[in-house]
Amino acid sequence: MIRAALALVVLALVAVAVSAVIGQPGRASLEWLGWRLDMTAAAAVMLIALAALVSTIFWRAVIWMLRAPERARQARLRARRRQADEALARGFTAVAAGDGAEARRWSRRASELVEDTPALARILAAQSAEAAGDEAAAEAAYTAMLGLPDLAQAGRRGLMQLALARGDRAAALAQAEAAYAGGRTARWAWSALLEARLEAADWQGALDLVKSALDRKITPPAAAERTRAALLAALAATLETSGEPNARPRALDCALDAVKLQPGFAPGVVMAARLLADDGRTSRAEGLIRDGWKLAPHPALWLAYRDLRTDETPAERARRLDALAALNPGHRESRLLRLEAALLTGDIAGARRAVEPLLEETPATARICALMARSAFAAGAADEARAWIARAAAAPQEPDWSDLDPEGKAFAYTPEDWARLVLTYGETGELVHPRLERRERTISELPDLPVSYTASTPFLEAAESGRPLGPLADDPGMGPAYEEDEPPPPTPRPRSPRLGARSRRR
Repeated sequence: MIRAALALVVLALVAVAVSAVIGQPGRASLEWLGWRLDMTAAAAVMLIALAALVSTIFWRAVIWMLRAPERARQARLRARRRQADEALARGFTAVAAGDGAEARRWSRRASELVEDTPALARILAAQSAEAAGDEAAAEAAYTAMLGLPDLAQAGRRGLMQLALARGDRAAALAQAEAAYAGGRTARWAWSALLEARLEAADWQGALDLVKSALDRKITPPAAAERTRAALLAALAATLETSGEPNARPRALDCALDAVKLQPGFAPGVVMAARLLADDGRTSRAEGLIRDGWKLAPHPALWLAYRDLRTDETPAERARRLDALAALNPGHRESRLLRLEAALLTGDIAGARRAVEPLLEETPATARICALMARSAFAAGAADEARAWIARAAAAPQEPDWSDLDPEGKAFAYTPEDWARLVLTYGETGELVHPRLERRERTISELPDLPVSYTASTPFLEAAESGRPLGPLADDPGMGPAYEEDEPPPPTPRPRSPRLGARSRRR
């Protein structure tokens, strides 16, 4: 308003100035209550402008005085709000630092000051009581939140955490179920329910939970697909060993669904291929394994692929394994598979060429040492093979190779193992290796050799000194690789083409 009045005054002054400049001052007369006032037009304009300015200033002063109480009230509210915000900030900072006493002091101060943000004060009261170790007060504060729609989910989560802290899992799950039923985006409640169902090996219940989370967009589609694939594999493994009527067909359906969701998920692929082979559908089983090898090679895949056919010669089997390796030629497992194929046919030169790139790995694993021992023994270098066997005893194991049970099936997991696999694979897409963690025995790749060494062999010296071992040229002057009173090592015999389900894999 003052700015508008000033603008009018300025315009009037400009008009007066222009009128005076052009030499036409004009005349103005005013008659009021018997009085008559004559003046120039310029003077009249200036008088009107001055009167308007004075009137505006007077009116604004009156309004300012009338609004003084409101301004004072707003100033007090702003000061109170600043103090409340400071109390909340200091209270939450004390909670984060674990200072329960300081947090409760600031919580009480915030409760006295807060008017427009009571939700934050309630949350601070509950968390400060929890930080101070007053479980009863924390539970009362969280319970009070249940009556407020905006705070109900926070209250249930707090009550769930308190129940878990005192070991009451039933009460914790009840709060999680109520929160999941009342909130479409309660991911924490979904995670708690999923872990509970996995712990109980309720694979079907977990599958339903994952589907509902996908519908609610709680979990990304990719993670949901991985989780469902792992759950279906766990369900298939349970059904396969349950002995219930029609359990095996259901297990096969679950395994195939798992492969459909994740074609590179090795446990699902191996299980589906085994069940298909039991039904005589070997060709489809081979197709599943080939598709899985293209995406994520795993030693269990080629072992299952090898055992699908038992009526072939070593040369035919080697060609089939080479064709599998060619589907993903750059992968480490494909190079190992080519080495296995070369050993099947006695192609010593091919085995040496396949193993040379693997010698660059540091440190060499027990599996690499075993393959080196097998290739050396196939070449007739028994002492070199013994040195590699000695080195394999102290070499680290390969995680993927640990998934193979020498007395059972691949991925012979317990329900606890499957539960861990579901969570890890669903989140990251990586497999867990519980057998490796428990240091359980795996399939051995070591060949059967006589235990004696020739004292002059350079391989024993290299193994004792810890120097890198590798294939060496034959020494024509080296004596026999066995002592005089010991029979010579047996000549390697070709492997039997028929392998039972529990036969030793090499």
